[in-house]
Amino acid sequence: KESAATIVEMLKDVTSYEGEDAVFECRLSQETTQDAQWFLGDVPLQSNEMNEIRVQGAHHTLILRKVTLEDCGPISFKVGQHTSAA
Repeated sequence: KESAATIVEMLKDVTSYEGEDAVFECRLSQETTQDAQWFLGDVPLQSNEMNEIRVQGAHHTLILRKVTLEDCGPISFKVGQHTSAA
C-alpha cells in the first residue's frame, strides 16, 4: 500500500498585476497517484486555456494566465489529508 504523500514545500503568496501570469508551486514528499487538486477559493481548478496545471514528479505547479481582479483570492492545493494555501 502506498504511503500518503505529504506537502514538503508549501505554497508561497504571489502578488501579480492584471494581465500577468501568477505561478504557484508546491512539492510533495514523493511522487503519488493520489488525487492532487488546486482550488481558487472553493472552486476546483482544471487545466484549460486560463489555468495550466503541471506535475513533474513530486513537483506540482499551477499557472493562472493573464490574471484579472476576479482571480484575486486564496489559492489552495490539496492532496489526501494535506492542504497548503496562499
